[in-house]
Amino acid sequence: MNMIQEDGQLLRIFIGEANKHDRMPLYEWIVRQARSRGMAGATVLRGIQGFGANSLIHTTKILRLSEDLPVVVEIIDSPEQIETFLQAIDHAITEGIVTVEKARVRMYRASGGKGVQNQP
Repeated sequence: MNMIQEDGQLLRIFIGEANKHDRMPLYEWIVRQARSRGMAGATVLRGIQGFGANSLIHTTKILRLSEDLPVVVEIIDSPEQIETFLQAIDHAITEGIVTVEKARVRMYRASGGKGVQNQP
């Protein structure tokens, strides 16, 4: 299991659901890349409404179903792992926004309660 220190970073990648890389949804490709590189974990969140740099509103409202809803991929790991990962995936993100912020990791556990618990 990947060990993660208390002083980590949160990587957020805001993209559209319709964005692709090698004919695969970009969010799925990013998660697979994170897993293959031994990142601590990744989560994909699907938004119900949003807009980006092009100012087009994407929504799940009944009268206007969007096929390009906002998606956020969140990954928490060490600052070094996040930076290396960003360099590896940079070419695939052709639109969207990427943010990085400090994250204090209090617990990182696998099923069965195994894992790392940092002290407060």
